[in-house]
Amino acid sequence: MSVHANPTSPHFKDNAHKALGDPQLQQAMGKLRIGFTAARAASAARLPEFEALRDSARDIKNHTLANLDLYLEAYEKKVVEAGGHVHYARDAAEARKIILDICKEKGAKTVAKGKSMISEEIALNEALDAAGVRPIETDLGEYIIQLRGEIPSHIIGPAVHLTKDQIEAEFRKAHTHLDKDRNLEEPTSLLAEARGVLREKFLSADIGLTGANFLIAETGSSVIVTNEGNGDLSQTLAKTHIVIASLEKIVPTLEDASQLLRVLARSATGQELSVYTTFSTGPRRDGDPDGPQDYHVVLLDNGRTSMIGTEFQEMLRCIRCGACMNHCPVYHAVGGHAYGWVYPGPMGAVLTPSLIGVEKGGLLPNASTFCGRCEAVCPMRIPLPKMMRHWREREFERHLTPSVQRAGLGAWAFFARRPALYRLATRIGMGALGFMGRNKGRFSKLPFASGWTQMRDFPAPEGETFQAQWKRERGGR
Repeated sequence: MSVHANPTSPHFKDNAHKALGDPQLQQAMGKLRIGFTAARAASAARLPEFEALRDSARDIKNHTLANLDLYLEAYEKKVVEAGGHVHYARDAAEARKIILDICKEKGAKTVAKGKSMISEEIALNEALDAAGVRPIETDLGEYIIQLRGEIPSHIIGPAVHLTKDQIEAEFRKAHTHLDKDRNLEEPTSLLAEARGVLREKFLSADIGLTGANFLIAETGSSVIVTNEGNGDLSQTLAKTHIVIASLEKIVPTLEDASQLLRVLARSATGQELSVYTTFSTGPRRDGDPDGPQDYHVVLLDNGRTSMIGTEFQEMLRCIRCGACMNHCPVYHAVGGHAYGWVYPGPMGAVLTPSLIGVEKGGLLPNASTFCGRCEAVCPMRIPLPKMMRHWREREFERHLTPSVQRAGLGAWAFFARRPALYRLATRIGMGALGFMGRNKGRFSKLPFASGWTQMRDFPAPEGETFQAQWKRERGGR
């Protein structure tokens, strides 16, 4: 399977250690912990039927996945009837080739890109550059990280890992043709700076490329939600519009899409709706004031169909709102780049091993406290902790876990299968630790527990074991 170049997911632990020691990253992540979570809670509270909408959204996606082949056929038929073209790509290499062939056919030199995680997944920018076609990211966050040569650190806020001072420095370094004395101290001035540079890019682009939040089988439409309007300019000003999306973005009807939109923005940014919600159906028709002359949709599999019918199928309900990472304590601590590939946070901990293999992504399902906040806020009610446990099981079955960890689990299993011996061992162990820690009440170092005590103290046990308390309170039963 072709995937994004050089994923560093196997080095999650090293990436995380570097992230924890990065003061600028920690400053930026501190603001994320406050903003998105509070906005989501307030928005959901204002909508009495929010929980019922979550149930409806889950059911819509479950129905679609159960009949995905039929809805893909219906969608393709409607796109063709509207004058567009549908291309199917089994993997990233095929998707890149399809897009590069369209660029070659049109003689394109520049591509104006709206935000698209699928284009990140297939390493499209690198392929375009290698073919002599210049990709221009038009989403503000994507534009900033393109200047820095980075991948997104969040699926809706690609540059949340950066501080305002870092962005200002990047703009001053890159925009040397503008007045060197311009004021870039306020967020509004940074936005105006980017807008001034990007406006000419929209007008001169040969091809516009966007992702899709939803693809509607009933009408053959693609739907994008943005807060900047760059997606609209990318897909209407260029002569050719390419939509790239994964297969599971299909929904049956306009009504279904409207229900999903009601939970999407509220879960992502706390808005009732994004500033722009744009439906695009085929190329320009006679009488249309704007729009592309050619319209292409590239539908990517890249491992999705192999998830159908497995314990990971529910992951395909994901609508990429980012709520799981906005509420995840691990993501808050290390940021998105520590995950080493396109999809960070809890959803990435499940999706990444599905797409690049548990051999490369197996550390990610272990990067969780299993606090359950991700599942609690997911608008599609995806059981993310359950699926992370499934990946941990597969990692263990394939002997990919460290030998010390496997030995520890083996020792625990030995005692767990022998209840009397287990009770004796825990009573002796707790008694010994309680005696040794009786003065301080805690341990700053413990043999075989350095992973815990490196960051926090281990409390000294007090009183009886849980099993002893349970037996006593249940009257010896």
